[in-house]
Amino acid sequence: MAPLYPLHLDVTGRRVLVAGGGPVAARRARDLVEAGADVLVVAPAVCEDLRDLLPLLTWEARDVDPADVADVWLVHTATGDPAADAAVAAAAEALHVWCVVAAEAAAGSAWTPVVVRRDVGGAPVTVSATAGGDPRRATGLREALSRWLDSGAAPLRRRRPGRGRVTLVGGGPGEVDLLTLRGRRRLAEADVVVVDRLAPTAVLVDLDPDVVVVDVGKTPDHHPVPQDEINRLLVEHAQAGRHVVRLKGGDPYLLGRGGEEVLACRAAGVDVEVVPGVTSAFAVPAAAGVPVTHRGLSRSVTVVSGHEDVDAAALASLDGTLVLLMGVTMLPRTADGLLAAGKAPDTPVAIVENGWRAGQRTTRGTLADIAVRAAQEGVRNPAVIVVGAVAALEGLADTTGEVTGEVTGTTTVAYRPHS
Repeated sequence: MAPLYPLHLDVTGRRVLVAGGGPVAARRARDLVEAGADVLVVAPAVCEDLRDLLPLLTWEARDVDPADVADVWLVHTATGDPAADAAVAAAAEALHVWCVVAAEAAAGSAWTPVVVRRDVGGAPVTVSATAGGDPRRATGLREALSRWLDSGAAPLRRRRPGRGRVTLVGGGPGEVDLLTLRGRRRLAEADVVVVDRLAPTAVLVDLDPDVVVVDVGKTPDHHPVPQDEINRLLVEHAQAGRHVVRLKGGDPYLLGRGGEEVLACRAAGVDVEVVPGVTSAFAVPAAAGVPVTHRGLSRSVTVVSGHEDVDAAALASLDGTLVLLMGVTMLPRTADGLLAAGKAPDTPVAIVENGWRAGQRTTRGTLADIAVRAAQEGVRNPAVIVVGAVAALEGLADTTGEVTGEVTGTTTVAYRPHS
């Protein structure tokens, strides 16, 4: 076979004939409908997948006739009858109409490649490949192309000037491979990355050298870059035509000020997208083997910012799990408040430091003694505090870590990062 000339077709509003009513014809018809084609299906009967598409196409319940090729731009024939397919292909050849023959590729004048599509900044990116008529090789190519696009290794950055935009990406609890695939793609598209201290910063080494990285990391009681300034940076870079990724730890909308940043962008007329992340409120306890809900122990979970005074009376009345973020400094005051509000002194508490990172450690105790234990062990942020019956569960730790030490209230996990 001579080398093929690859070409992507705009079939919007153009009539395309699909001959056949089986699963192969259904796949072709679905792709064509999604591409905006005016699809005509000719077949005595159609499968369930094609029936689902009937509101979006025209079906004529009869055998295909070579005359059906007239006035169409493209033909896909998959009747299952070699003679009928050959007759349709011959008619298409005579009328200079491109024809794909599903049963025997060599009998047609066009071929459908394997295709991978991704949305890149609101614009579709399509990668297609042919595999020399080898279906298994085609499947392998499609999977490899998908991994390449999703990994952040593909060159997805826009090179022509265009409208700027902002994407808030939830980076999860710290491990690069707990970042979502969409988050990785958006980072691969970025011209500017505005990053937090607890974000998965190891991913930054994969960025192009000319990507601008702005560190706006905060620590408790130390905010070198105020939130208003962060908002201004996002808007300013986007208005200069850049794609700005705001890379955060956890999830942007869970105590991450994501809502404030979205509102600032929209007020300035900047397009903004939010990519959710794995929240540390649930993921960090899970790394230490603490499920925030568990049958028979807890059917609800409440997440609270712990770096300021909490409504102890309201929280003490809850039966489920209480998760405190950024709560180490205020822990003595929070524990005293819960006890004074009637929370049982023997309520289990677990504090997980550096979840999913080297140096992960869990300190356990009760509401009555956890503040003292934390002080003795030198517990520091970043940490997640879990209050409730689930905090007493043990033996559920991530098997990628190795539990060491005796049961003295503190468990050190020699965590081996996946990345």
